[in-house]
Amino acid sequence: MKASEILGALPQWANATSEEIAASPAWVMPCRLGETQCELRLDAQHPADTLDVAIKLEDEDYVLSLVDTPRFEDLHRLWPSRTEVPAPILLALIEKECSELLQLIENVSRRQLKIAGLADEVPADRLYARLCTPNGDILSFAITSSSSLVRIFGKMIFIDPSHPSVRDVQLPAVVELAAFALSAADRAAIAVGDALLLPEIGAVAPRLIVDNRFIVDENGVAPCKDDGLLLVLDAEPRTITLGEVLDHAKSPSAPETPQPHALRLESSGRTIAQGRLDRIADQSAFLVEAIP
Repeated sequence: MKASEILGALPQWANATSEEIAASPAWVMPCRLGETQCELRLDAQHPADTLDVAIKLEDEDYVLSLVDTPRFEDLHRLWPSRTEVPAPILLALIEKECSELLQLIENVSRRQLKIAGLADEVPADRLYARLCTPNGDILSFAITSSSSLVRIFGKMIFIDPSHPSVRDVQLPAVVELAAFALSAADRAAIAVGDALLLPEIGAVAPRLIVDNRFIVDENGVAPCKDDGLLLVLDAEPRTITLGEVLDHAKSPSAPETPQPHALRLESSGRTIAQGRLDRIADQSAFLVEAIP
């Protein structure tokens, strides 16, 4: 499975709204500022001093709040005295010096941008954005938040699976030591003291069932499917981070599975028997100690 498929199979992402996705600390959108490849993130600090410009994205009104930066050289020099500059001159300077940023906003919003003038009021609901590269932040700005803009931003493709808020999520996991078929009559006849031979143990590497959604083994990560087999599971509950699951998907390897002390026999999520691992002659066996 790909990282996007794994995330999409989890309820917290599959059921997430556009607002929740865009508000995630793992949200990041690849973009370009002029010739510079960069990333747009919506986690900038709220600026105290801004130059607020009324813009239109197609037929919707927005306020773009610029933050002082040396990247806009002339505007940076005028910043302390900008209120004394006539509006037409200031707007012309913004259109000239901020052209790369204006083009970036057009590109990420997928709408044509037009400057309407200086803004009289700043909306309370804004998106606080920063543009960054691996070398650090380039600049930051704020823009009016709207349902249409959030719908564009709020897509799973913009969730970074390497972000700690994604990777550190804990998921329940259980070790599967063996799986085999048994007739309904034989299942019903299982009793305390029975020993079910398990030739798979030692011949087939154990695997993890994660959140009843994924199978993690030496082949990577696959969707979990109920094929009607009896499963021999470690009775001790475990957890695994989502980051570990994603790592197995990217670079398949056998998961670490400590030797279990107690086992359970399960079918379609129902425990059939409880017991322990034993040896019968030269083969591993599930020794039934209790029937729920």
